[in-house]
Amino acid sequence: MSKEEDISLEEIDESDIPEQIPATFINSRVIIFNPLYASYLYVKEKFFGAPLGISKPRLEYFSKPSELSLIEAYYLFEKGRISIYDAKKQNLLTLEEFEEKAIILHNKFQEKLKIYKDLRERGYVPRPGLKFGADFVVYKKGPGLEHSPFIVHVLPQDSKITAIDMVRAGRLATSVRKRFVLANPSTVSYYFFEWFKP
Repeated sequence: MSKEEDISLEEIDESDIPEQIPATFINSRVIIFNPLYASYLYVKEKFFGAPLGISKPRLEYFSKPSELSLIEAYYLFEKGRISIYDAKKQNLLTLEEFEEKAIILHNKFQEKLKIYKDLRERGYVPRPGLKFGADFVVYKKGPGLEHSPFIVHVLPQDSKITAIDMVRAGRLATSVRKRFVLANPSTVSYYFFEWFKP
């Protein structure tokens, strides 16, 4: 194949993909520079990462690096699917070193990670939900294949649901036409909210 753009992910020999895909931790970002590996994680391994400069990626090879959220990176790192180098690509980070950095950089990292893991293990595809005013937007199949039915806000550890949380959940659910879910990381439980007219 003469051009990268001509590569079909169906034609990829899985032996071309390393057991641990190399990623690089730069400032607060985790980047997969190899477009083939980035495409593979997004298409074949259920929507990990976001290709840089492509707002709505298709389920095909893309010729750009991708960025993993810190939570996605930790999840894949813990599963042994990626290795993470420092910014100079000289030293490999340990899982513990990466976790320490992520806790400092990412608000509610441990709480969100607990919910992220649970959603992934249940077969859902959680993606960053900032544009919806939540921690995650959650898909059953994946972005580009359906509209997400849920947005999830993760409560801080040991917090209680307040009346303001409930009002916000209902209003936000109405404005984005999705079910709003509050997730309690202490018990890994979920509370669904939606407006209804009596």
